Amino acid sequence: MNFTEIAENRQSCRAYDPDRAVEQEKLDRILASARLSPSACNGQPYQITVCRGEAAKRVALATQGMGMNKFAVDAPVMLVLSEMPYVATAALGAKVKKNDYRSIDIGIAAAYITAEATAQGLGTCILGWLDDAKIREICGMEGTVRLVITLGYAKEDDKLRPKKRKDMDELVKIVE
Repeated sequence: MNFTEIAENRQSCRAYDPDRAVEQEKLDRILASARLSPSACNGQPYQITVCRGEAAKRVALATQGMGMNKFAVDAPVMLVLSEMPYVATAALGAKVKKNDYRSIDIGIAAAYITAEATAQGLGTCILGWLDDAKIREICGMEGTVRLVITLGYAKEDDKLRPKKRKDMDELVKIVE
Protein backbone atom coordinates (compact mmCIF):
# COMPACT_ATOMS: atom_id res chain seq x y z
CA MET A 1 0.00 0.00 0.00
CA ASN A 2 1.39 3.42 -0.88
CA PHE A 3 0.75 6.41 1.36
CA THR A 4 -2.24 7.70 -0.61
CA GLU A 5 -3.86 4.27 -0.36
CA ILE A 6 -3.19 4.24 3.38
CA ALA A 7 -4.80 7.70 3.70
CA GLU A 8 -7.79 6.59 1.65
CA ASN A 9 -8.27 3.40 3.71
CA ARG A 10 -7.61 4.71 7.23
CA GLN A 11 -10.70 5.53 9.24
CA SER A 12 -11.72 5.73 12.87
CA CYS A 13 -12.67 2.19 13.79
CA ARG A 14 -15.58 1.92 16.18
CA ALA A 15 -16.29 -1.80 15.86
CA TYR A 16 -13.44 -4.07 16.94
CA ASP A 17 -13.28 -7.86 16.91
CA PRO A 18 -12.62 -8.51 20.63
CA ASP A 19 -11.57 -12.11 19.95
CA ARG A 20 -8.77 -11.29 17.52
CA ALA A 21 -5.46 -10.37 19.12
CA VAL A 22 -2.93 -8.02 17.55
CA GLU A 23 0.21 -9.93 16.58
CA GLN A 24 3.39 -8.77 18.34
CA GLU A 25 5.17 -8.36 14.98
CA LYS A 26 2.54 -5.88 13.80
CA LEU A 27 2.63 -3.98 17.06
CA ASP A 28 6.43 -3.84 16.84
CA ARG A 29 6.21 -2.35 13.33
CA ILE A 30 3.72 0.27 14.49
CA LEU A 31 5.90 1.28 17.43
CA ALA A 32 9.00 1.37 15.20
CA SER A 33 7.17 3.75 12.84
CA ALA A 34 6.21 5.99 15.76
CA ARG A 35 9.84 6.03 16.86
CA LEU A 36 10.81 7.32 13.40
CA SER A 37 8.26 10.14 13.39
CA PRO A 38 9.72 13.66 13.29
CA SER A 39 9.68 15.86 16.38
CA ALA A 40 11.05 19.26 17.37
CA CYS A 41 14.83 18.94 17.79
CA ASN A 42 14.34 15.14 17.54
CA GLY A 43 13.33 15.32 21.20
CA GLN A 44 10.33 12.95 21.12
CA PRO A 45 8.71 14.59 24.18
CA TYR A 46 6.26 11.77 24.73
CA GLN A 47 5.97 8.22 25.93
CA ILE A 48 3.86 5.50 24.35
CA THR A 49 2.43 3.07 26.89
CA VAL A 50 1.08 -0.17 25.42
CA CYS A 51 -1.87 -1.59 27.35
CA ARG A 52 -3.22 -5.07 26.71
CA GLY A 53 -5.55 -7.43 28.54
CA GLU A 54 -7.06 -6.10 31.75
CA ALA A 55 -5.03 -2.88 31.53
CA ALA A 56 -6.51 -2.16 28.08
CA LYS A 57 -10.04 -2.70 29.44
CA ARG A 58 -9.38 -0.36 32.36
CA VAL A 59 -7.94 2.34 30.08
CA ALA A 60 -10.91 1.92 27.72
CA LEU A 61 -13.29 2.49 30.62
CA ALA A 62 -11.35 5.66 31.47
CA THR A 63 -12.24 7.05 28.03
CA GLN A 64 -15.99 6.54 28.43
CA GLY A 65 -17.16 9.50 30.48
CA MET A 66 -20.61 10.83 29.57
CA GLY A 67 -21.30 7.84 27.31
CA MET A 68 -18.38 8.44 24.95
CA ASN A 69 -16.20 5.76 23.30
CA LYS A 70 -18.27 2.71 24.30
CA PHE A 71 -16.65 0.71 21.49
CA ALA A 72 -13.18 1.06 23.06
CA VAL A 73 -13.59 -1.91 25.43
CA ASP A 74 -13.50 -4.27 22.43
CA ALA A 75 -10.09 -3.02 21.21
CA PRO A 76 -7.43 -5.49 22.37
CA VAL A 77 -4.71 -2.82 22.55
CA MET A 78 -4.76 0.72 23.88
CA LEU A 79 -1.80 2.99 23.13
CA VAL A 80 -1.53 5.82 25.66
CA LEU A 81 0.46 8.85 24.48
CA SER A 82 1.63 11.01 27.35
CA GLU A 83 3.80 14.12 27.57
CA MET A 84 7.41 13.94 28.61
CA PRO A 85 9.79 16.89 29.14
CA TYR A 86 11.17 18.76 26.16
CA VAL A 87 14.82 18.52 25.26
CA ALA A 88 16.52 21.83 26.14
CA THR A 89 16.57 23.27 22.60
CA ALA A 90 12.89 22.47 21.97
CA ALA A 91 11.97 23.91 25.39
CA LEU A 92 13.74 27.15 24.52
CA GLY A 93 12.12 27.29 21.09
CA ALA A 94 8.67 26.64 22.56
CA LYS A 95 9.12 29.45 25.07
CA VAL A 96 10.54 31.96 22.59
CA LYS A 97 8.06 31.19 19.83
CA LYS A 98 5.11 30.55 22.17
CA ASN A 99 4.33 27.32 20.38
CA ASP A 100 3.37 23.99 21.97
CA TYR A 101 5.76 21.67 20.13
CA ARG A 102 4.85 18.71 22.36
CA SER A 103 1.27 18.68 21.14
CA ILE A 104 2.45 18.93 17.55
CA ASP A 105 4.96 16.11 18.05
CA ILE A 106 2.36 13.88 19.72
CA GLY A 107 0.00 14.53 16.81
CA ILE A 108 2.67 13.55 14.30
CA ALA A 109 3.46 10.35 16.24
CA ALA A 110 -0.26 9.53 16.30
CA ALA A 111 -0.43 10.01 12.53
CA TYR A 112 2.50 7.64 12.03
CA ILE A 113 0.91 5.08 14.38
CA THR A 114 -2.45 5.16 12.64
CA ALA A 115 -0.91 5.08 9.16
CA GLU A 116 1.29 2.08 9.94
CA ALA A 117 -1.60 0.30 11.65
CA THR A 118 -3.64 0.74 8.47
CA ALA A 119 -0.76 -0.64 6.41
CA GLN A 120 -0.73 -3.65 8.76
CA GLY A 121 -4.47 -4.25 8.24
CA LEU A 122 -5.47 -2.95 11.67
CA GLY A 123 -8.04 -0.41 12.77
CA THR A 124 -7.43 2.59 15.04
CA CYS A 125 -9.31 5.42 16.64
CA ILE A 126 -7.67 8.44 18.27
CA LEU A 127 -9.41 9.34 21.51
CA GLY A 128 -9.04 12.71 23.17
CA TRP A 129 -11.99 12.25 25.55
CA LEU A 130 -10.34 10.64 28.56
CA ASP A 131 -9.81 10.71 32.30
CA ASP A 132 -6.17 11.77 32.59
CA ALA A 133 -5.82 11.05 36.33
CA LYS A 134 -7.40 7.61 36.07
CA ILE A 135 -5.24 6.57 33.11
CA ARG A 136 -2.10 7.83 34.86
CA GLU A 137 -3.01 5.68 37.85
CA ILE A 138 -3.70 2.59 35.71
CA CYS A 139 -0.43 2.99 33.79
CA GLY A 140 1.72 4.22 36.66
CA MET A 141 2.79 7.33 34.81
CA GLU A 142 3.38 10.96 35.66
CA GLY A 143 3.19 12.70 32.28
CA THR A 144 -0.09 14.25 31.17
CA VAL A 145 -2.07 11.88 28.95
CA ARG A 146 -2.80 13.59 25.64
CA LEU A 147 -4.26 10.82 23.49
CA VAL A 148 -5.31 7.21 23.63
CA ILE A 149 -5.32 5.21 20.41
CA THR A 150 -7.45 2.09 20.18
CA LEU A 151 -5.84 -0.66 18.12
CA GLY A 152 -7.17 -3.94 16.81
CA TYR A 153 -8.86 -5.74 13.96
CA ALA A 154 -12.11 -4.25 12.76
CA LYS A 155 -15.16 -6.51 12.75
CA GLU A 156 -15.87 -8.02 9.33
CA ASP A 157 -18.94 -5.81 8.83
CA ASP A 158 -17.07 -2.57 9.60
CA LYS A 159 -16.79 -1.41 6.01
CA LEU A 160 -14.87 1.59 4.68
CA ARG A 161 -17.05 4.68 4.93
CA PRO A 162 -16.99 7.54 2.41
CA LYS A 163 -14.66 10.34 3.49
CA LYS A 164 -16.28 13.66 4.38
CA ARG A 165 -13.65 16.31 3.81
CA LYS A 166 -13.50 19.93 2.74
CA ASP A 167 -13.13 20.65 -0.97
CA MET A 168 -9.51 21.21 -1.98
CA ASP A 169 -10.11 24.87 -2.89
CA GLU A 170 -11.58 25.49 0.58
CA LEU A 171 -8.70 23.72 2.31
CA VAL A 172 -5.68 24.90 0.33
CA LYS A 173 -4.54 28.45 -0.40
CA ILE A 174 -1.75 29.02 -2.91
CA VAL A 175 0.36 32.17 -2.73
CA GLU A 176 2.93 32.91 -5.43
